[in-house]
Amino acid sequence: MEMEQDQQFVEYVVKALVDHPEDVRTERVVDEMGVLITLHLNPEDMGQVIGRMGQTAKALRTLLRVVGAKHKARVNLKIYEPEGSHKGGRSHAEAAPVQESADSIDEFKL
Repeated sequence: MEMEQDQQFVEYVVKALVDHPEDVRTERVVDEMGVLITLHLNPEDMGQVIGRMGQTAKALRTLLRVVGAKHKARVNLKIYEPEGSHKGGRSHAEAAPVQESADSIDEFKL
């Protein structure tokens, strides 16, 4: 089966981001809702693809929408998360919230 441009795009970009490009694999399904590309990767690379606060995944989805629009298709990306893929990383509960002190805010007042 030949890969479509949107699927090739995802694999190309993700392989450039991760430490285990040989583990990157995609599945492409088309239905009445559009195209769904499911991304499988090494659990150790999950953080690199998702990015801080999900920014890398969000950017990848935005670019994928543009690629899809060029071909008049609605394209969505799902990142497959196997059970236990959060091991070794910080959980959301452990992530420290960013706080600004009142002193730093006062410095910027005129």
